[in-house]
Amino acid sequence: MSTSVVVVSYRSHDWLERSLSSVLPQADEVILVDNGSPAGSIGDVGRRLGAVVETLPTNRGFAGGVNAGLRRARGDVVALLNDDAIAGPEWLSSAAEVLKDPTVAAVGPKIVFPGPFVEVRMDKEPWFAPGDRRPLGQMIHRVQVDGSDVPLGGLHGSGVHELEQRIDGDCPDQWRWTSGSGPICVPVPADTTTPEVTIDGELLEVKQSVDVISNAGSYLSANGHGGDYGFGAADDGAFDVQGERFAVTGAAMVATAETFARIGRFAESYFAYYEDLDWCWRARLAGLRCLYEPAAIIRHVGGVSTGGPGADRVRRLAARNRIQTLFRNAPLSVAREQLRSSVDRPEGLSIAIAGGAVRGALGRRRLSRTWATTPRIIWQAWAGRDESW
Repeated sequence: MSTSVVVVSYRSHDWLERSLSSVLPQADEVILVDNGSPAGSIGDVGRRLGAVVETLPTNRGFAGGVNAGLRRARGDVVALLNDDAIAGPEWLSSAAEVLKDPTVAAVGPKIVFPGPFVEVRMDKEPWFAPGDRRPLGQMIHRVQVDGSDVPLGGLHGSGVHELEQRIDGDCPDQWRWTSGSGPICVPVPADTTTPEVTIDGELLEVKQSVDVISNAGSYLSANGHGGDYGFGAADDGAFDVQGERFAVTGAAMVATAETFARIGRFAESYFAYYEDLDWCWRARLAGLRCLYEPAAIIRHVGGVSTGGPGADRVRRLAARNRIQTLFRNAPLSVAREQLRSSVDRPEGLSIAIAGGAVRGALGRRRLSRTWATTPRIIWQAWAGRDESW
């Protein structure tokens, strides 16, 4: 089967050339969508490397950029790759093998952070603060590798909880709690052989060098969020088994051209975020499955173009689009409950979220004609499943 890869980009950065170079040797065609970049700078990179360039006059978002690439693609198998992701050499061939099963709508690879990381531990007897159900170890404020500060947000692993902060005047105070036990994965420079890692001045023993999972397929949470299965866990062999997931991420999604024709392209009303979850949900309602295939590894930075999940615009788009996705695909009782909920409700976004609900409800009427099963059956089978690993 012939293969096409679609890469969408609108902001010049150092990872784009590496991304294109990773797929040009393994694909029959690579289509770079210049999504309204200044002076066409993105297209210049693609043409120099030998990619087919599709130029858009303005930024139409990830969904619109992908669709422009899909219209241009000629392959039997069509893959999407983020412009800050580097594909392993067996990515397309392993995905094409899985897609021989006609019940599979899309397949996703093992995605890890660029790395490398080292693993340290700060194990101690956990305790519980009033009103906090988390096991707590100690509060940490500063991490250093060979004397250089590491952003607290760059830590991963089960040994550390999420980043917290408060604003004191103009200065944010940031910290993270350890969880009492478990590995803490610390990013280190690529050329480091024996790094010294200190946390709040304490020198820690480096256990081993590890890769860290960014995505091993995507799950559907109990309140309708899309999430990355395995996110932040050390790649220790537990993610080496092929398996069914609710969805796969558009950062490295592979499907057949026939399936795209059957399910349709991405919904451009999303602009960015949740368009991939929506597409996979639509495929499930049509009776198809999504599979995780770890035979190939993608190294993905994430957030180079958008600023990452903490960026205000990203949070707003994600909140609006989650509600739109629920009204398009979930049981209506669930969609209405989440519309009323205070969960994931950025300040000042009530009107936009309500608009997402209206747009989703209007799309639902058209989409329901393709359903081979019911939203209730899909929701009962997948909502809240795979939220832990």
